[in-house]
Amino acid sequence: MSIVADRLLAVKPSATLAVTTKAKELKAQGVDVIDLGIGEPDFPTPKHICDAAKAALDRGETKYVPVAGTLAFRQAICDKLKRENGLDYTPDRITVNCGGKGTLFNIIMATVNPDDEVIIPAPYWVSYPDMVRIAQGTPVFVTGKEETGFKITPEDLEKAITPKTKWFILNSPSNPSGAAYTVDELRALAEVLKKHPHVWIISDEIYEHIVYDGFESHSIAAVAPELKDRTMTVNGLAKSYSMTGWRVGYAAGPAEVIKAANKIQSQSTSHAVSFCQSAGVVALNSPLDFLKERNDIFKARRDMVVAALNAIDGVSCRTPEGAFYLYPSIAGCIGKKTPAGKVIENETDFVTALLETEGVAVVPGVAFGLSPYFRLSYATSTELLEKACGRIKKFCDSLI
Repeated sequence: MSIVADRLLAVKPSATLAVTTKAKELKAQGVDVIDLGIGEPDFPTPKHICDAAKAALDRGETKYVPVAGTLAFRQAICDKLKRENGLDYTPDRITVNCGGKGTLFNIIMATVNPDDEVIIPAPYWVSYPDMVRIAQGTPVFVTGKEETGFKITPEDLEKAITPKTKWFILNSPSNPSGAAYTVDELRALAEVLKKHPHVWIISDEIYEHIVYDGFESHSIAAVAPELKDRTMTVNGLAKSYSMTGWRVGYAAGPAEVIKAANKIQSQSTSHAVSFCQSAGVVALNSPLDFLKERNDIFKARRDMVVAALNAIDGVSCRTPEGAFYLYPSIAGCIGKKTPAGKVIENETDFVTALLETEGVAVVPGVAFGLSPYFRLSYATSTELLEKACGRIKKFCDSLI
């Protein structure tokens, strides 16, 4: 008998981390690999935030803090939500956690019972379904087709709701597709959710500030205030502030869920890092001027890579509204053979052969619940992206 818990039998390791690990292994062997698998901005954390962390260390802020987060940081989060999202919360309605992933894990573990259903639009971030499975719930997938911008429709949502539905997870802008919902699209989804008061909403807004072409992100709890009392608005410092390694995430929502999530945290990680929360106060209270330059760079990279991919035979790529990912289709490559005679039967075959022959690491779409696609992160230098696009074209042109 295995010592491993049965609940892990249906759980897969993170596909994005697996790709990055494989890329690092090949690099260690001397292989020239371009890793486009990791979802991490290549910009440094802004200096004023780093300085705030150093100052906190110098002040001796290295001890335990409250499970829910420091009062100063929770107040800064309240101020941010009011200022940027039009949402009114008090610090007792805020939970601070070890990254956005920790926030989501705590919420799901604290609320999902065996056989509860959680609606997850596909393509989805790889961790959503497995968090639900660890909690012994049932992920229910609703496909956002490419022709609808990888976004689900109100009709799609309505069909997926059952008496067992506990949560609907909304991620806008999205990982992996970069798709983002407009105000009108959010209102239309809200109209469906208003008819089903037993369905709660997790709104993952971690990429809210990384948007292009004049697009503006909105919180569904602000668009539809009548849903606020059953919405958990989740965010963090990782993406917009380039603070992935700092592990600071948070959520705002109803007191019942906040208390339950904090109970989980009290018996696991205790709290997010003390001095990182002090830096978080400065991050949230400071101007976001640095974002414009960074988003302009991201947009230029996006446009360059989209154009390069769409010029490759067998590949097509939609231009996303936000985040820093592309989700190109390789439908035109399925069924072809590599020069070595390997048939490309699916996107896993494609990305494996691409890594082995051309040294470009991307993530297969099957990990995100929609095939035949792969996810590419353009959060790396323009020079490397140009080189990677050349290698992808070379690989695709070699297929017969």
